[in-house]
Parts: sequence; C-alpha cells; structure tokens
Amino acid sequence: TASASEAGLSKEEKDANQLQIDSILQTIDRVAGATNFQGIKLLNGNMDFTVSGVNASNVTDFRVNAAKFSGDSLNVNVAVTQSAQRARVQLGGDDFFTGPSNLALDLSSASAQFVIEIAGTKGSREFSFASGTTMAAFADAVNQFSDVTGVTVSVAAVGGNFDELNFFSQGYGKDEFVSVRIVNDGGTRLTTAGARLTTFTNENTAGAAVDVTTTSVNPVRGTGQDVKGTINGVVATGDGQSLSLATDFLDLSVTLSTAQSQTLGAVAGSGSSTFAITGGGANFQLASKVDIAGQVSMGIQDVAARKLGNSRVGFLSSLASGKANNVVNGDIEQAQEVVATAIKQVSGQRGRMGAFQKNVVGATIRSLGVNIENTAAAQSVIRDADFASETANLTRSQILVSASTNILSIANSSPQSALQLLG
Repeated sequence: TASASEAGLSKEEKDANQLQIDSILQTIDRVAGATNFQGIKLLNGNMDFTVSGVNASNVTDFRVNAAKFSGDSLNVNVAVTQSAQRARVQLGGDDFFTGPSNLALDLSSASAQFVIEIAGTKGSREFSFASGTTMAAFADAVNQFSDVTGVTVSVAAVGGNFDELNFFSQGYGKDEFVSVRIVNDGGTRLTTAGARLTTFTNENTAGAAVDVTTTSVNPVRGTGQDVKGTINGVVATGDGQSLSLATDFLDLSVTLSTAQSQTLGAVAGSGSSTFAITGGGANFQLASKVDIAGQVSMGIQDVAARKLGNSRVGFLSSLASGKANNVVNGDIEQAQEVVATAIKQVSGQRGRMGAFQKNVVGATIRSLGVNIENTAAAQSVIRDADFASETANLTRSQILVSASTNILSIANSSPQSALQLLG
C-alpha cells in the first residue's frame, strides 16, 4: 500500500520496500520448512493430502482438509446441480439509443444530461452523459470505474442493432449485486416500451422490467446466484463458484472454473472421477479399537510462499524481486489481492488446527480423564464396601469370643460354689 504512493516515493524507497518483502517471503519459507515436532515436518506439505487426476480447466483450486478412507485411494465426484451466475441488470430496449449505425443518446436538448447511478459490491458512482453519447462511449466510461463499483458493462446486439446495455457484477454468487438508478432521464425521446431497466433472476433469465422514467426513487437491483451441487452424492454448500463439504469422513472445498460452474452435471477430471485422494494427511487414533471409525484425519497444507494464493489471483511468491507483482514495477493492485488471499488461507488453517486441538483432541483427552476419574471412584466404592464387611466380620468374631469366654467362666464357677457348700 505504501509503495502504491508513486508520487511520494523515490525509486530507492521502493527498492527498500521490496527488500523488506523479499525478507518476509524468505522468513515464511524458512518457517514452513523448519517447523517440526519430534523431527516430523509440519508446515511444508508433509501432512497434506496427495491427489491425482485434477483437470485444471474444470477445477481452479481445491483444498482437502480431512479424509478417512480404507484402501489405496478415495475418488471424489463433484456434480453441479445449479449454475453460478453473476448479477445482471439490462438498460435499453428498442430505440433506446437512436441512429442507424452509431447509436447515441437522444435527449431533449443539447444541454440535457442523462444521469445514472451504478452500484456494486465494491461501491457506487454517479455518471452523467450528454445527448449524442454513443453506447460504446457509455460502456467505456462505466468500465473505467469497474474497480470502484465492481460492475462491468457490455453492449448487446439485438436484431442487428446495438441497442442494449448489460450491467454485470464482476464476481459470481448471491452476495454479488448490481444496482442501477436513473437520477435524470434527460427528457429522452423514447417510448415507454423502449426505455426500460430489466432485472434478471439469474444471468440468463429476464425478470421484472421497470420504465426508466419511474426509477428515480427506487433503484433496480439484480443479484447473483451461488453454484449448487453434490460431492460424492452428499449435498455440498455453495459459495460463488466454490463447493464445500464438511463431514466426519470427508472435508474439502473445490473452486470451479467459470465455464464449469455454469455447466450442469458431473465435473470431469483426468480419470473416472473429478479427482482422487491417494494418501497423505495427519492421522490420529483416538479410540481404543484401531479402525477407520476411531481415527481422525487432518490435512495441513504447505504454507511456503509459492503455495499461498491460488491460480486465479496468483501466489505470494509473485511479490518477490523481478516477479510480476513486485512493488517496484509490478502490479501492486494484484499483489494486494494475493496478500489478502494468503492471509485468509493462513487464518483458515490456523482456525482449523486450533479447533481440531480444542474440540477433537482436547475433548477426547477430557473424556478419557472423566473415565479415569469414574473408574477410580468406582474402585474406591468397591474397596470401601469390602472394608466395611471385614470390619463387621471382625466385630462379630470379637463378640463371639467374648461370649464364649463368659460362658466358660460361668461354667467353671458353678462347681466351685457347690463344693464350698458341701465343704
């Protein structure tokens, strides 16, 4: 962020910033390679799951967090049941822009202004256009601020004439939206049927249409749609173009390519399944019987700089000197997105490891501790009961001995008394 202030930094200062980044990247790699427990490397991918058969044109990113299986491998089959869609709002209709070839806004006068407010997930902006603005110029002006609004515009051909503008969100999913409000229609010389804002229930299906002249108060808003699907027959959770599944036997997430996320049916891999998990992971035996039911598995991904990030935004190693996203002469905007992605990945992995330690291993240890305590208490109860019985037996024996001694004493004293009387 500091390096993006080009007007306030000399080349030497940028070089110094790049030196710091190189040092940070080296430290990340050193920590990833050196962290170990009893000689077992923990953060270098040694505990990650190994997979095969991934088709990069269908799956852009995946993470296997946990997998339990018997045998040599576990096939993962992903199927799309609902496509991922962008948000879309359409502006236009027949004769919205006039002219036989170079379609342009036809306002009431040369001084009139067509004012439109466009908003998306990144922000909003208001645009003003004069009479005679072509559709191509309209789209170019809006697209210059796509990074501000999160909205892109394309010109659509209908009946051989370019007479519609389509506003799309940059991303996919239900959290994406496009909001369009006509602040001032500029006295457009249009028929009611030809001047409309149309929302889409998904990217390809038109929904309600609203006249341009009636939208000055409430904006027309379109929302995107998350992908839906199954993983190994179990309904997965969709988020944008990603599907995730979290069960005791399989915990993973898969990000689909744009084309694949919009294609219903099975996601093909290089083999008979989307991909196969062939081994790896950190396995813990937490039950007395050694079998798959008593095991818990966890995948710990490699946190080296070359592994943090993804194929869509790039990897953290691209911020190094001479790479595409270095801060001296590289793409700093892209670099910031890579760093944000890497932070999310590391935070997610830390969260999973902490939750595993506290709620899986810790809970098992606490449960065993309770069992030990209950067993000791039961043993104590048993021992206390035996002590009481033996004490009672001792008392009984003492009473019997005392009684016997008494009787013998009485028996001996009776003859002595008789002899004294005769004596």
